[in-house]
Amino acid sequence: MPAVPFLSLIIPAYNEVDSLPRALAAIQGYMNVQPYAYEIIVVADGDDGSRELVATLAAADSRLRVIGSAERGGKGRGIRQGVALARGQLIGFVDADYKTPIEELAKLMPWLERGYDIVIGSRGMAESRIIVPQPLYRRLGSRAFAVAMHLLIGLWRLHDTQCGFKFFRADVARNLFGRQRIDGYMFDVEVLHLAEQSGYQIKEVGVRWQDDGDSRLNLVAGNWRNMQDLLRIRFGRYAQRPAPAPADLVTHEKEASA
Repeated sequence: MPAVPFLSLIIPAYNEVDSLPRALAAIQGYMNVQPYAYEIIVVADGDDGSRELVATLAAADSRLRVIGSAERGGKGRGIRQGVALARGQLIGFVDADYKTPIEELAKLMPWLERGYDIVIGSRGMAESRIIVPQPLYRRLGSRAFAVAMHLLIGLWRLHDTQCGFKFFRADVARNLFGRQRIDGYMFDVEVLHLAEQSGYQIKEVGVRWQDDGDSRLNLVAGNWRNMQDLLRIRFGRYAQRPAPAPADLVTHEKEASA
């Protein structure tokens, strides 16, 4: 059994066999020089060989594991499953297409150590760096979505709810994802909405991000489904759980010397 990790990193993937090797190599290269133990959980849905690829890599590295199925379960469902398996003091997720490099974690980690419950990467802050922007029509669509989302859900103080680079205290992640129900892309909004209702402290941090031109969202059917999910979030009934008291994190130095 590998060492109990300080950080559990979840990578949701759907037919990402071309992207996963590069993303995993970069992430493991970075994590291997950090002064704390880690684990990576890849949730690989689809039928393009992604799951089998990661399983082969995991056979040689006990810090890596893969779950998933041939059917597309949705990003929200995949991360929910990953959180249920995670063992770390911190739990986060990054996208398999690697639009935000793992090195940006260095900007988020200090805020978790200062006591924030959730720290999220953002493309909308003054310090954010957009290396390759989305096409204009997608940027306009994102702005329209943001307006609709804020009017329905709130979250006014957050500039970017959809960046796939988010990290949580483990007890917070289990609380939120234990109540979260949206399987699709709107799970980010749902989790942040639940977090705000629960009184968790959220910090938004600008990160580097680049578009890869490979959007899986159908502009008509996808956005209609997203709007339906926003209405589910706005008018749904959720179990009310009080926010747990903040837990002390083991510092990197303590973890390294353990």
